[in-house]
Amino acid sequence: MSWIIAAVGLAFAGLVVLAVLSLRVLVAARALGRELARTRARLAAQNGRTPREASDISGAGG
Repeated sequence: MSWIIAAVGLAFAGLVVLAVLSLRVLVAARALGRELARTRARLAAQNGRTPREASDISGAGG
């Protein structure tokens, strides 16, 4: 009976680890999105375009 409790405890600990790591990935993805938006705006300002035009990839050389 004690091995069942140990198995459930280890499974729960594993799920906690996965939850923490997924939160870290989510935070990093949001930070990357903000950095990309900031970089896109800076490049658009240098090229004399609005950020909306810079993010429109359909008008790029096609």
